[in-house]
Amino acid sequence: MDDISFTYIAIFSFGAMIVNGLGIYVIYKKIIWTELIKEYSMCFAAGVLIASPLIMAFPEAVNKNSNAGLSALIGFLFMFLSNKFIKTKTKQKELAFGITAIEGIGIHSIIDGIVYTVTFSVSVFTGVLTGIGLVTHEFAEGVIVYSVLLKSGLGKRKAAIYAFFVAGLTTPLGALLAYPLIRRLNSEYLGIVLGFVAGVLIYVSASHLLPEANEYEKKHSIWSFLAGIALALFMMFIN
Repeated sequence: MDDISFTYIAIFSFGAMIVNGLGIYVIYKKIIWTELIKEYSMCFAAGVLIASPLIMAFPEAVNKNSNAGLSALIGFLFMFLSNKFIKTKTKQKELAFGITAIEGIGIHSIIDGIVYTVTFSVSVFTGVLTGIGLVTHEFAEGVIVYSVLLKSGLGKRKAAIYAFFVAGLTTPLGALLAYPLIRRLNSEYLGIVLGFVAGVLIYVSASHLLPEANEYEKKHSIWSFLAGIALALFMMFIN
């Protein structure tokens, strides 16, 4: 992994932190278009994140290691079981992206940071496309995390600060911690890790972003989802 890849990792992971913070800020200030933007951004991100691993990340993983399909299944099950565990521990019926506790929010965001490192280690193109989807969903995640913490009884100011530290700052932290480890992996092991990441991304899109968006479906929101898929396809064809 070269210096250019690290630069992209830093740009996207810190960009995700900024977008997450923006989501927290606008809901904190009660800006009226927050809810509208939240749903459209989730639908668009879901489109990108369901398409990009299926048409690029996963095929690349299989090319590097024939067992990548198994690691993708493990990644999917890891997210499924960890979110079930969080739901059981917190005893809350509704999850925002499967995360209703601070621990869960932190784990989710750290994984986002690791995803940046893994995808950019494969290629700048794969990293950029995945990064677009992840950064886009950060706005909605910031809004929802703040709302969850506010609902738990925290004051507005504390909820905003905790949401930023737990959901925003942990993304670049995860990327920077993963970087020295991922950069040492050979192609075969990288295929396994990339397969795991593909499973994680598919789970985040299919089991969190889409159900959350559909629950509060806005007019024409399906076009945002299709636009995300179209972007992934367009970037694949021009690559």
